[in-house]
Amino acid sequence: MCGIFAYLNHRVTRTRKEIFETLVKGLQRLEYRGYDSAGIAVDGPYKDMKDGHICLIKQRGKVKALDEELYKKDTIDFEAELDNHFGIAHTRWATHGEPSALNSHPHRSDKNNEFVVIHNGIITNYKELKKYLESKGYEFESETDTEVIPKLIKYLYDNRERDDISFSTLVERVIQQLEGAFALVFKSSRFPDEAVATRRGSPLLIGVRSKNELSSEHIPIQYNNGHFKEDLNEKNYRNSGQAENSDNSDNCLQSTGHVEPVEYYFASDASAIIEHTNKVLYLEDDDIAAVVEGKLSIHRMKRSAGEDPVRVIQTLQMELQQIMKGNFKAFMQKEIFEQPESVVNTMRGRICFETNTVVLGGLKDHLKEIKRCRRLIMIGCGTSFHAAVATRQILEELTELPVMVELASDFLDRNTPVFRDDVCFFISQSGETADTLMALRYCKERGALTVGVTNTVGSSISRDTDCGVHINAGPEIGVASTKAYTSQFVSLIMFGLMMCEDRISLQTRRMEIIKGLKVLPEHIKEVLSLDQKIRDIADELYQQKSLLVMGRGFNYATCLEGALKIKEITYMHSEGILAGELKHGPLALIDKHMPVIMVVMRDACYTKCQNALQQVTARQGRPIILCCQDDLESMKNAYKTIELPHTVDCLQAILSVIPLQLLSFHLAVLRGYDVDCPRNLAKSVTVE
Repeated sequence: MCGIFAYLNHRVTRTRKEIFETLVKGLQRLEYRGYDSAGIAVDGPYKDMKDGHICLIKQRGKVKALDEELYKKDTIDFEAELDNHFGIAHTRWATHGEPSALNSHPHRSDKNNEFVVIHNGIITNYKELKKYLESKGYEFESETDTEVIPKLIKYLYDNRERDDISFSTLVERVIQQLEGAFALVFKSSRFPDEAVATRRGSPLLIGVRSKNELSSEHIPIQYNNGHFKEDLNEKNYRNSGQAENSDNSDNCLQSTGHVEPVEYYFASDASAIIEHTNKVLYLEDDDIAAVVEGKLSIHRMKRSAGEDPVRVIQTLQMELQQIMKGNFKAFMQKEIFEQPESVVNTMRGRICFETNTVVLGGLKDHLKEIKRCRRLIMIGCGTSFHAAVATRQILEELTELPVMVELASDFLDRNTPVFRDDVCFFISQSGETADTLMALRYCKERGALTVGVTNTVGSSISRDTDCGVHINAGPEIGVASTKAYTSQFVSLIMFGLMMCEDRISLQTRRMEIIKGLKVLPEHIKEVLSLDQKIRDIADELYQQKSLLVMGRGFNYATCLEGALKIKEITYMHSEGILAGELKHGPLALIDKHMPVIMVVMRDACYTKCQNALQQVTARQGRPIILCCQDDLESMKNAYKTIELPHTVDCLQAILSVIPLQLLSFHLAVLRGYDVDCPRNLAKSVTVE
């Protein structure tokens, strides 16, 4: 995950120092998306350089290191005033090539920096493109997938059929050769003060700022009459039907008035531009946005049925702090409180509560094959593994198939037998987890059908699997996963509901679960209202060295996940214990000094959990109990209780995990730790 930011000022006077400050501040707002290296590209001149040259400044490390590097260069004329200028900037999280200045963005077409580009995403066919371009004499200097893009646009420019070809036409031809996910912003000395941006699978938006009124709140899309797709082995550029950029103001956004001063901001998300403007335009996949002489136009290669023929300038109804942490102390806390909305986003467009139908578009073409399979194998690491554990029981019930749940690393260590009639699920928030990716390749080699469950469009797992589900939880910045877990949980539940739609014997159970999903967001809000009570419990626990979490049945995964959260961000020892195993060892740990949390819900395991509770209290344990509202039996044996709304048994674990997320957050804050950046950990584990 990388951060893109770019700034174009047209007839708005800015010093080079002000431009640098705008670019750097934009990167700092996006630094959660990557922080191993950063770079910018701006117009020259250096004090001893001719106009028109693009200068690149790149630095390994956080954006602060880049900022410091800028002001070490005494050859830069910081006070020069520029009425028109376009600068691009990028903060990187390495995927191809180690963190270094050479591998950082922007990447360039040649040593003269004729074309430079910033990129968020992964180009999957970069090896083929690189091989072809090398055969044509183009030299590569980095280890990244991105570098093929500026080299490719340089190749297309060098072999253009006419001199008046537009910048946006070149970019159109480039993206038709690219496979994978990308958000791209291009800058070129051949097209001074022009900007071209495009996206497919990765987010990109444009902010607009003007002292004058904008010419329109709607930008009509300019469609091409033909479709250009070039075989790189055959030069035939005249097949392109795109009209070159024109001055047709009806199809462009611009500032009104004679002078027409306007500024444009390109960014991966709104947090980077909200301090400059609240007028934004969200690009759709395969949109090509071009700014020429201060006028913004949107191009597409062809129009699809039902497609909106305009892009609308939207007004963000929020302040900078709301886009960022708002009133929250940390991103993790914000993401915990976003769960009523994130589970709705996971279900949106997939469950129709009026007709009780469930359709996962990424799986529907493979549903018959999945129903004929021998078994389901769920593979993940960490929190994603716990999401599989949490849903195993209900998936076995709804699909009537055996379900294996595997830790990816252990799955590989055992050389587990996998067969052609197995269906393997690979669960990963980032879609880049190394062990899970290796398990995916292992299963593909053995002919199994592979299914991805990820939160990242264009990730390796989403590309390499046969089909999949995007959980739509939204960006998760905190290292400790919270809303992604509950969205993975809901996604797997929806898969089970889709599988049993034609099973008459399961219709009553199916309807019960669908009704539970309908009220789930309100139940989550009710749980979040207990935050202060959980904070008070944390006050009593934060100086402890150890914490046990016990449960069974549907809530065993809650114990594992809650204990993991506590370990991750509080650095306390914590263990999730299956209550049925209490007498087989863990009971020896229980005394009046050992903090114990027990999850006791009114489900099929309620009586067994009550037995475990009695064993704990008999050893002078003082359990903190998560129970259903008005569960007097559990309350009378509890030291403290956290009472949760009652829902269908297989969804109860979503509600019971949220208090443990909140507890781990409060414990970490009270212990004085950085909640969002725990030591030794990273958001996406891309090494074995």
